[in-house]
Amino acid sequence: MVETKHEQLIGSSIAARTVPREDVLEWVKKDSHRFLRANIRVGDLDHTIKFYTEFFGMKVLSRKDFPEEKYSNAVVGFGPQETNFVLGLTSHHNAMDKLDVGTAFDHFGITTQDIYNTVEKIRSNGGVITREPGPLTEGGTSIFAFVKDPNGYSFELLQRPPTPEPLCQICINVFDIDRSIEFYNKSLGMNLLHPKFNATEQQYIAMLGYGSNFTETTIIELKYNYNVTQYTRGNGYAQVAIGTNDVYKSAAAVELVAKELGGKIIRPPGPIPKTKTKITASLDTDGFQTVLVDNQDYLKELKKQ
Repeated sequence: MVETKHEQLIGSSIAARTVPREDVLEWVKKDSHRFLRANIRVGDLDHTIKFYTEFFGMKVLSRKDFPEEKYSNAVVGFGPQETNFVLGLTSHHNAMDKLDVGTAFDHFGITTQDIYNTVEKIRSNGGVITREPGPLTEGGTSIFAFVKDPNGYSFELLQRPPTPEPLCQICINVFDIDRSIEFYNKSLGMNLLHPKFNATEQQYIAMLGYGSNFTETTIIELKYNYNVTQYTRGNGYAQVAIGTNDVYKSAAAVELVAKELGGKIIRPPGPIPKTKTKITASLDTDGFQTVLVDNQDYLKELKKQ
């Protein structure tokens, strides 16, 4: 959707009128946030869906083709969109418009109760295993593996008991992990669920989200890699959508934090003309996009599908 400059100015003035003079940063901490969906671009949509359903156990929740616009969309996940975090897949029909996953986005995480069997199924069907199942260190209890999907996206498989959110992790590479932690905490109300730790001698990792236990909810994992000064953005990972009770207050909070730490609002708060769903969009300190969606509008929109 392309908005005119006039529409953007209207959105900004609406935000200024609607947001009350209260401490929006305190309000953000009390807001009802939920990870709704991550949107990525894929190559062959049918091949991707087959991989995600057969090997990861996801279900196809919706699919639409837009032949005139030359693209197709699908939504996949482990449960209904009303309650679960899902993946939105977009495939462009133009063969000249090539997919580039890039290096800035790192991986998604998925839980499984039988990691060894899952990895063998992927391997026997020609899938790429980039890390064999096992603990991080000798004697460790957390078992994980890494595989690649047909598009080149990396997925971390985590051996865990049944969990409400099997699609449990988005990992992005950042340049200043302390600044990123502060940005997500202050502007989006995320809690630091696992303190920053040295995963290896070459990287630091921090986990943030909205629950109280990082093993039972979806999280954003921030990864800082030593001696890496540049990443390629690519055109694969698009954004994460997060629910909020008030997009106007949310946008005001992001704007306040962005003045201090970096980042910016790229879509002023307000309704999408066609659907009337209220959203706002922003970039974090490393240029990753978050779309904040009104919780009630999101549920109403799903009922129309």
